[in-house]
Amino acid sequence: MALSYQSTRGGQQGVTASQAILQGLAADGGLFMPTEIPKLDVSLSQLASMTYQETAYAVMRLFLTDYTEEELKSCISKAYDSKFDTEEIAPLVKAGGMYYLELFHGKTIAFKDMALSILPHLMTTAAAKNHADKEIVILTATSGDTGKAAMAGFADVPGTRIIVFYPKNGVSPVQELQMRTQKGANTSVVAIHGNFDDAQSGVKKLFGDGEFNCLLGEKGFQFSSANSINIGRLVPQIVYYVYAYAKLLENQEIAEGETINVAVPTGNFGNILAAYFAKEMGLPIGRLICASNDNKVLYDFFTTGTYDRNREFILTNSPSMDILISSNLERLIYLSTGCDAAANARLMEELSADGRYTVTEAMREKMKDFWGGFAGWEEDAGEIRRVFEDTGYLMDTHTGVASYVCRRYSEETGDQAKCVVASTASPYKFSRSVMEALKGSQPEADEFQLIDQMSALSGVPVPQAVEEIRSAPIRHNRECGSGQMKEEVADILGL
Repeated sequence: MALSYQSTRGGQQGVTASQAILQGLAADGGLFMPTEIPKLDVSLSQLASMTYQETAYAVMRLFLTDYTEEELKSCISKAYDSKFDTEEIAPLVKAGGMYYLELFHGKTIAFKDMALSILPHLMTTAAAKNHADKEIVILTATSGDTGKAAMAGFADVPGTRIIVFYPKNGVSPVQELQMRTQKGANTSVVAIHGNFDDAQSGVKKLFGDGEFNCLLGEKGFQFSSANSINIGRLVPQIVYYVYAYAKLLENQEIAEGETINVAVPTGNFGNILAAYFAKEMGLPIGRLICASNDNKVLYDFFTTGTYDRNREFILTNSPSMDILISSNLERLIYLSTGCDAAANARLMEELSADGRYTVTEAMREKMKDFWGGFAGWEEDAGEIRRVFEDTGYLMDTHTGVASYVCRRYSEETGDQAKCVVASTASPYKFSRSVMEALKGSQPEADEFQLIDQMSALSGVPVPQAVEEIRSAPIRHNRECGSGQMKEEVADILGL
């Protein structure tokens, strides 16, 4: 049965999956949501014997119902191939009593590869299905990982261009080098003088600028998004939680039907929302442990019921989580209202006008599966060091936050259910911070010396994605103020 999509703010209904993916953001500024979250129609024991690609098809076909079997299987096979450096795509590693779901074995060594390897194929298929006659301009804000993964996915894809905005001095040196050395005649990267929220707000403003969008259309362009506001980013992320449960079952770490918890280092809320969707599909997940760094707007929200972005923005050692406006939370808010688009729109208007909103007790009850925790740098570094010294397992600074918060959750609640921790990036992406955590002091070596030291210490080979940027030429040098993003886009597109 065909599943349709609608805006969380009520302005669009009856949209197909391919149309929602092509459009990215709803015309009224809302996010596309399916009219229902479908239930898994294969058993857990069947899933246990499936490959990652087979699991992807079993999950994604339930959401992307206007894609044919041939189209969807083609997208999946092109996405999850030899560009991943492990056959299982998303290995599950047991260390110190936890299960780390490694989502960083793709081309850019971060979890964004899991969805952004397939999004270009879903989007170009959608363009053909809907007879799109304009060049698709992917407009994306990044806190470090999405930008590189999106550019790697869309580089030289016919009929597309991609423009990425990132906060200058707000990403790690490796993240910045990965973006600024990106090849592809259709790729552009711009450092803005501001933070990620400025970049994200600027992108959303461009999507909502009717006059500018008319000009784009006249010149043969249309905007779309590779951020997790695009439902085509969110659906592929559901897959790896289903796969993780199936692997636990296959490896006899759990019994069929046994409830597990999931801990996710959280910034824009898409990754943990995907886990919630998996739970709603019937996967036996108990608690969704939402781990924040010092920018703990989500921890405060789940603790108090008030979302308040009116606070200092803190640059941390886990920069992909340095976010105060978690866009994907809107989808959970919408669900918690009982899919009342008008009620959701009012709250989003409050957020835009006042920087805050408060949900009702009934809404909080519907979000009770979420548990918020946070870790500052001292706790994060201590967790990285403790796990490495105890087990030899090395994690990055974002995974360290989630691992610490997960352990605290178990200690505080007494919940001893097995926990899957989403390991969202290779430690090599944040080598300086990881080495500082291990050594207990600021290292003085340069970035690549630290990378080599880390490899010698851990025995983990330096990923190809890092080796590639050692001597790669810088190709992108654009910078602008956060209020000049429209002018920058116009210049890049030659408007």
